[in-house]
Amino acid sequence: MKNEASFLPQEGEARPSRCPDNSAFKQQKLPAWKPQLTIATVLSSFFLTGVFCLSVGVCLILSANSVREIQIDYSDKCSDCSKLRENSSNWNKECHCSVNFTLKEDILGDVFMYYGLQNFYQNHRRYVISRSDGQLLGRNVNIQKSYCAPFSTYRNGTPMAPCGAIANSIFNDTIDLFYNLNSSVMQVPLLKTGNSWWTDKNVKFRNPKSHNLSSAFAGTERPPYWHKPVYLLDEEDERNNGYVNDDFIIWMRVSAFATFRNLYRRVRRIRQFADGLPAGNYTFRISYNFPVTKFKGRKHVILSTVVWSGGSNPFLGIAYVVSGTAATLTGFVITAIHLKLRKKKTYFQK
Repeated sequence: MKNEASFLPQEGEARPSRCPDNSAFKQQKLPAWKPQLTIATVLSSFFLTGVFCLSVGVCLILSANSVREIQIDYSDKCSDCSKLRENSSNWNKECHCSVNFTLKEDILGDVFMYYGLQNFYQNHRRYVISRSDGQLLGRNVNIQKSYCAPFSTYRNGTPMAPCGAIANSIFNDTIDLFYNLNSSVMQVPLLKTGNSWWTDKNVKFRNPKSHNLSSAFAGTERPPYWHKPVYLLDEEDERNNGYVNDDFIIWMRVSAFATFRNLYRRVRRIRQFADGLPAGNYTFRISYNFPVTKFKGRKHVILSTVVWSGGSNPFLGIAYVVSGTAATLTGFVITAIHLKLRKKKTYFQK
C-alpha cells in the first residue's frame, strides 16, 4: 500500500496500451480454411466412411477366417505330470507326456507353433516392473536398487541372473513335434531362433562383454525356478544363449491379458515339410515343467499359419464393420431428419 502510488502513471505521462499489436497473427486475421458444411458434404462423408470401413472390415474378417489353426489343450492329457509339479520339491524330476492328433488336410505355407497360457496374469503392476533393464543390457548394475525383489539376491548375497519375477516364472516346457508316416516316426524340424523382435534381440537385450559367456556370469546364480543357468539355455547354439536367447526374450514381453499365446517355434520348410505340414498323424512330445494347477490355469499348444493381416484374430475386422455400420446408419438418420425438416419448411413457405 505504501508504494501503491508509484505504480500509477504520473501527470503528463502516457498510459501504457493493453491492446495487442496490429498484426495478422495477434488480430487473428491469418488465412484459414473455413468449410461450409452442407447437407451434401455431411451425408457424403458419413456414407463414404461407412462404405470404406465396411469394405476393410469384410476383407479383414475373410482374411482372418482363411488362417489354418489347430489348438490342443494338454493340461488334462498330462495330468500325471501336472500332479508331480504340484509339489515344488519335485522340480528336478523329469516328466514327459505325449499328445496325438490328426491333420485331415495339409497346412500349406509357413507354420508357426505357439504355446498358450490361460488364467496367468502378467499384467499385475508388481510383476510388470519386476526386472532390471540395465542388467538385461549386460551392464554391471546393483540389482538391489531395482524392482527385482524378492528375486534379486539369495540369502548369502549372490545376485540372480536374470533377476525379477518375470524371468523367474519363464515358461520352460519343451515341446517337440513328430510326424507318424506309415510305421516310421519322423521329427519335424523346428526353428528356435529368429522368432523375437529385431529391436529386442539387437537393442534391448545384450550379454555382458566377455571372451567366455560362462565367465561373464561368474558370481551369479540362476533364478530359483530355473533348471539351468542363463548361459546354458541353448546347449546346441552358443549364439542363442544368455540374455539374447529367443525364448527368454519373448517371455519377457509381458501380455496385457490373462489368456495369451507366445511364439515358440517355426516349422523349417525342408524335405517332406517344404510346403508346410502334410496331412496325417502327429504327436507332441512334451517335457512338462511349468505348473499351472495352483492358479487354475490351462496350457495349450497351437499350430497356425499367418496371412497379410496377421493371425486368426477377427477383432480388427469386427471393429471396422461396427464402425462402418454406425457411420452408415448415422447417414440414413441424418437423411431422414433432413427430408422431414425440408417438408415442414416447404409447408410453412406456402
